[in-house]
Amino acid sequence: MLGEVLIGAPARAHQLVERADDAAVAAYRALRREVFVEQQGLFDDDLDWRDEDPRTVVLVARDAAGQVIGGVRLGPARPGPDVGWWVGGRLVVRRGAGPVGTGSALVRAACAHAEGAGALRFDATVQPANERLFHRIGWRTVRPVQVAGADHVLMRWPIGRVAALAEATKRQLGALLDGLAPGGPGFVGDDGAPVPGSDLVAACDAVVPAMVERDPEWAGWCAVLVNLNDLAAMGATPVGILDAVGARDAACVRRVLTGLRKAAAAYGVPVLGGHTQFGVPAALSVTALGRTDHPVPGGGGRPGHHVTLTADLGGSWRPGYAGRQWDSSTSRTPAELATMLASVGRARPAAAKDVSMAGVVGTLGMLAEASGCGAVLDVAAAPRPAGATAGDWLTCFPGFAVLTADRPGADPLPAGPATGAVCGELVAGAGVGLRWPDGETTEAITATVTGMGPATGMGTA
Repeated sequence: MLGEVLIGAPARAHQLVERADDAAVAAYRALRREVFVEQQGLFDDDLDWRDEDPRTVVLVARDAAGQVIGGVRLGPARPGPDVGWWVGGRLVVRRGAGPVGTGSALVRAACAHAEGAGALRFDATVQPANERLFHRIGWRTVRPVQVAGADHVLMRWPIGRVAALAEATKRQLGALLDGLAPGGPGFVGDDGAPVPGSDLVAACDAVVPAMVERDPEWAGWCAVLVNLNDLAAMGATPVGILDAVGARDAACVRRVLTGLRKAAAAYGVPVLGGHTQFGVPAALSVTALGRTDHPVPGGGGRPGHHVTLTADLGGSWRPGYAGRQWDSSTSRTPAELATMLASVGRARPAAAKDVSMAGVVGTLGMLAEASGCGAVLDVAAAPRPAGATAGDWLTCFPGFAVLTADRPGADPLPAGPATGAVCGELVAGAGVGLRWPDGETTEAITATVTGMGPATGMGTA
């Protein structure tokens, strides 16, 4: 519950809000008891399991003399694993102490902390008198609720992390590619492109220049990784790669090619040729070629199909890219890498997409868009490494991860060391919703991701 706050004009003095030490927690709890137990009579004792949960964070506000004049607690909504659903509560400010706006400052700090901790849902139950204050900050009303027999309002802070990532990485594709019809009938926005009149599939990806400059060997490795993952998502067996690299000098090119050669050797794929240029800004792209008689489309799903995420949870965050790039491939054997790459081709699901820079949720949105429908992701069921928050994992580049859609009961991908689990379904409509352990579904992506529209020419099986 977020309760007793000061409602008024913006603060007229400096706000000091910080994470509480033990002494500040004790002062905050004493203030809570004074307001919620002694003054309002909401509780006989306002302490509960959240106060004993080591994951619970307490933020406090201090006056100019350093005295605690308010506080708020926040943390995971339920005991057990943190699935990215957080709640705030027990917001309290001593009336007449400190500047106007102390309550608002505490709420804003709580929102920032929850998002920084990887939350994708942040709720609070608010006393009706404070609903307007929360609206001014940006919170949204969900529904009336009861807390300790008193009327409250369930409110939600809109966390736009997923939608912002999809917007930044994919939103303009439809307009830019209009008229090109890449992939041909039945293939829209796929990871690779079937070459007409052949069994070849081609994929081409570039690495952002800043990454080439900052970490050339990792850039070279990733250029191979992302292209082979693209082929794998279409069920194609890789037969070779071509690279094009530009850099300021030979030393940088050498480091890029070192990473590229190591990855090509690990995956057992020959480097067929390419192009190299010196004295230019950093640039790296790779084209990969593969073969399959029956490419798996990204748009082959339909409402009612189950969604499965299969991901390699081994490894850790790449140094320097914590929360953004997961590295499992550099620690895998060639046999393990080959097994994961071959898994879609062996299982042949109705639809498949390699998880791209749009993250798990954004990529699911693209699969659903190409399939002419929407999707729901069960956040708690999605495979996730122990070392990653839900917010980071569902928006990062995860190394090897593929989303598939198929009829209920279809066999899982035979992906060896990777972990797979059914964690959602395709539904009528558009966009992606996140389903939580309490049965609530929140909006993550409200419309299409790329604007490229659904694939055509696919069957209904």
